[in-house]
Amino acid sequence: MSKTTVKKSTSTTKKSTKSTSTKTVKKTETAEKTVVTNISVATLKRMFLGAYNLLDKNKEYINSMNVFPVPDGDTGLNMSLTMRSAMAEVENVANNLVELTDGIARGALKGARGNSGVITSQILKGMMSVFGKIGNGKITTRVFAAAMTEGAKTAYAAVTLPKEGTILTVVRVMAEEAEKIARSTSDFVEFLQKVIDAGETILAKTPEMLPVLKKAGVVDSGGRGLITIFMGLLATLEGNLEIKELKNDRDTMVFRDTADEVAEIEDISEIEFAYCTEFFVVNIKKTTTMASIDKFRVRLMELGDSVICVGDLNMVKVHVHTNTPNLALGAALELGEITKIKIENMLEQNRELRNSRNIPDKEQGMVQVATGEGVCTLLRDLGVDFVIKGGQTSNPSAEEIATACDRVHAKTIFVFPNNKNIVLAAMNAQSLTKKNIVIIPTKSVCEGISAAIAFSPDASVDENTQTFLSTMESVVSASVTYAVRDTKMDNLDIKKGDIIGLDEKSIVTKGKNPNEVAMKLCEILMKDTMGSITIYFGEDVKESDAQSLAEKVQNKFATTDVNVVDGGQNIYYYLIALE
Repeated sequence: MSKTTVKKSTSTTKKSTKSTSTKTVKKTETAEKTVVTNISVATLKRMFLGAYNLLDKNKEYINSMNVFPVPDGDTGLNMSLTMRSAMAEVENVANNLVELTDGIARGALKGARGNSGVITSQILKGMMSVFGKIGNGKITTRVFAAAMTEGAKTAYAAVTLPKEGTILTVVRVMAEEAEKIARSTSDFVEFLQKVIDAGETILAKTPEMLPVLKKAGVVDSGGRGLITIFMGLLATLEGNLEIKELKNDRDTMVFRDTADEVAEIEDISEIEFAYCTEFFVVNIKKTTTMASIDKFRVRLMELGDSVICVGDLNMVKVHVHTNTPNLALGAALELGEITKIKIENMLEQNRELRNSRNIPDKEQGMVQVATGEGVCTLLRDLGVDFVIKGGQTSNPSAEEIATACDRVHAKTIFVFPNNKNIVLAAMNAQSLTKKNIVIIPTKSVCEGISAAIAFSPDASVDENTQTFLSTMESVVSASVTYAVRDTKMDNLDIKKGDIIGLDEKSIVTKGKNPNEVAMKLCEILMKDTMGSITIYFGEDVKESDAQSLAEKVQNKFATTDVNVVDGGQNIYYYLIALE
């Protein structure tokens, strides 16, 4: 990192607004202006670790900007967990730019949660692809600007119908301004500050682009999260942010299994590459360079998967799953001598375990995301092979969804996200598993349950897919929860603590009592063509209250079949399915 210091008296008094300020970073009244013209690998890693730290500190503030005043403000949490996964992936990476950039991109994808997390992972993927291509070159402001441009393009490409006024707009405008700024300054401190300023300017305009933001009185939460990341990059570069290293213990949210955990942990999925091959390369040849090691790593990736190739010109540690360990060893000999060779036949291990378990693959299986013991038990009783605990306030990552699919003994697996904020993560899971995954974009657990009921193991994949999609259309999902802040939305003046009733798109009604609001919901949403109403009551509702509600609904709609189920879900007093 090229760095000079110039004494400069600066005033840092800034106007602060609730919608656009992220707190935590402080500057002194008289500071030394730091001039940084290029960034080293170690500095880049530290900057992104600092960005994660600042994002994590401000996640609750970012959560509070979610449009709907329900307790699902998870943008900050999802972005923070995505960044944490990225940094955990490169925790032990030292001064190898390729390893660092590949690791950040890979880790972000694995840990991406919710729409905001997935988009963040794609921004990082695009940026890291540019950084990774410079080899031994220097990361300058122009390189950084180019990386931001690629990040914006990659993020837009990941969203089927991109909306302006979101994090996508913020990253695009920041990238466009970065290209202009980089042409006029090589100083990273000045560059990043101006990029952040551009982000703040466009973020303040997001309510004018999305009416729903204006009605809620907030700016886009994803855009705020992105700017917070860049503030962390700058603060770390200037030395104004205390950096906390990741702890050795991994994220406790790595995997949540509602089935028999001991039995599931023993499963080994069908293996494409048979031999787990590990060895060290030592006594490195004088002709070997770091570029040679990078090429060797690429060769290993061509030969198999689960590639680890770390080290320097003194020693290289290698791990790869491959069908041709001889070729991996042969390629290594071009670098130096090989030692401590270990080759294990994973196919044989898999056969032994499968024989002991005697679990054949069936044609089709199901994976669903849900919360609440009653709901999860019902789904398993309906034949769902694997239920991932998650939902509105705890979105599973793409890696968790892929892992769940790998544990299902079926040739084709239907995945039901049961939440609009999990659909993108489910789609990304397709690239993390060899299984044939079909995503059924269910937006609620009510849709997921109805789909599970309609599943036919004797039907073809296409037939079941069409059945699931038509079943989704026949279900109207409603919910009753509480407001976490004051707002005006959907022609309703809502106060914090109000009980609110929602359909699939908007807040329909409000009140002071969950049963009253649930009853209003049914009256508003019920149609003559509907023949059944199922009420799933949550953990904060007494069964007697739920039964009382059901009786009133039955009296109101005498010819309708009304059912009550102990869902046990949190956050929502009632989930209601009208079909």
